[in-house]
Amino acid sequence: MSEIKLAMLFDLELQESDGSPSSMSQNLSRDPQPTSSGDGDGGRIPVEEWLPITESRKGNVYTATFHLICSGLGFQLLFLPAAFATVGWLWGTIVLTVGFAWKLYTIWLLVNLHEAVQGIRISRYLRLVIASFGVRLGKLLGIFPVMYLSGGACAILVITGGKTINQLLLIMSENDTEPLTTVQCFLIFSILAVVMSQFPNMNSLFGISLVGSLMAVAYSTAVWTLPLANERNHHQNNVSYTTNDTSFENIINAIGMIAMAFRGNNLVLEIQGTLPSDPNNPSRKTMWRAVVISHVIIAICMFLVAIVVYWAYGDKIPATGGPIGNYLKLYEQGYSKQAACFIHLTFIFYCLCSYPIFLMPSCDNAEMLYITKTQKPCSFFVRMMLRVLLGSVSLLIAVGFSFMTYLAVLIGAVGLLVTSTYPCFMWISLKNPQRKSLMWLFNVLVGSLGVSLSVLLVVGSSLRLADTGLHANFFKP
Repeated sequence: MSEIKLAMLFDLELQESDGSPSSMSQNLSRDPQPTSSGDGDGGRIPVEEWLPITESRKGNVYTATFHLICSGLGFQLLFLPAAFATVGWLWGTIVLTVGFAWKLYTIWLLVNLHEAVQGIRISRYLRLVIASFGVRLGKLLGIFPVMYLSGGACAILVITGGKTINQLLLIMSENDTEPLTTVQCFLIFSILAVVMSQFPNMNSLFGISLVGSLMAVAYSTAVWTLPLANERNHHQNNVSYTTNDTSFENIINAIGMIAMAFRGNNLVLEIQGTLPSDPNNPSRKTMWRAVVISHVIIAICMFLVAIVVYWAYGDKIPATGGPIGNYLKLYEQGYSKQAACFIHLTFIFYCLCSYPIFLMPSCDNAEMLYITKTQKPCSFFVRMMLRVLLGSVSLLIAVGFSFMTYLAVLIGAVGLLVTSTYPCFMWISLKNPQRKSLMWLFNVLVGSLGVSLSVLLVVGSSLRLADTGLHANFFKP
C-alpha cells in the first residue's frame, strides 16, 4: 500500500461523519495548545491535543515501561498454574513460551506500524484497524474486541477487585461473618477507581502505573515465594502431577487460560502515542526499549508463578484458576493471616491502578464524541462527569453480570484476535510486503493460526460450559 493511500485511509477514518476532528481542524481557532509543527512531532491535528491519549507527548522510556507492566501483568497470570495442572509440565511450558514469543512479535509489529508513514502517527488501535481494512470492515472487526478489552476489562476489574476486598474483610474478621455485601464491595472499589481515573491524560497516569507495576510484581512474587517457604509441606501433601481429565474441551480451556494471560496489546499504540517523535529519534526506538525492559519483568513473573505454584501443589490447584482466594486455601495451616492480607492488599491496589489505564480508550472515545458535537475541548467538569458516567456503566455491568469471569475464555477468544491476529494482517495491508515473500508468508501463517486458535477457544469453552453449566445470577453477585 502506498503512503498516499494510507494517508487517505487515515484521513477518511477521521472524516467519516460531518463535524469530525479532521474537518474541524480547519475551523477551530480556540486551540488551547500550539500545534506540533515545530517540535518534530508532525502529523498531529489540533484536536489530538484535546484528547486524553495524545494530549501530552512528554513521555519517556520509564513512563512507557511502567504503563506496559501495569497493563500487561494482570491477574490472569493466576490462571497459569491451573492450565499447567491440565496440560502438564511439557505442554504447559511449550504453550507458555510460544505464546509469549507470539505476543512479543505482534507488539513489534504494532510499534513499527505506529508511524507507518512519515508524519502520521496512529495512536489508537481502532484507528489502525480502520486504516488497514477500511472504515466499514475496520469497524466491524475492531469495535467489539477493542471496546471489550477496554470497558469489559474495567468491569472484570470491578468484579475481581470487589470480591478480593470481600475476601480481605473475611480474613480480618474475627467471627467469619461478612462485614459488607458483595455489591457494597463493588461500589467501594468503583468509587476509588473512578477517583483515580481523574488524571487528565494518559501520560499523567505515570505515578498510577508505577504503583500498579510495583503491586503486580509484589503479589505475583508473594504467590510463588510462599510455596517455596513452605517447601517442607510439599512432600507431606502427596502432590501429584498426573493429568486426570484430558478431554478436548479441558485442553482447549487450559490453552485459553494461558492465552488470556497475554494482554495489553490493545494499549500499545496508545502508550506509544504519549512519546515524543522526530525523524532523528522516532518513537518506535524508545517504545521498543520499554517493551523489552517491561517484558523481561513480565516473563520472570509469569514463568515463576506458573512453574513454582504448579510444582508446589500439582493436582490440588483449583481447576478454574484465580481468584487469589482459591490459592490461599492451598496453604492451609502453614499460611499466616499477615501474608494473606499482604497478598490481598497488593492485589487490590494493582486492580485499582490498572483500572484508569484500561478505561482511558473509552474516555478518549467519549471525549471525541463531545468534541465532535461541540467543537471545543472538554472542560474539567465535563471530563470528570464523562469518567464518572463510564465508571458507573462498568459498575452496572459488574453487578448485573458478575458471572462474567467464568466466560473469560469464551468472550476473550474474540479479544484474542487483537493480540494474535490483527497485527499480522495490518502489517501486510499497510507495509505491503512482496507477495509470497518470507515476511508475507510468515504473517499470513501467524495470523491464520490466531484465527484458528480463537475459533477453537470458542468451541472448547462452549463445550465446557455445556458440560459444567453456568450459574448466571443476573444482578445477584
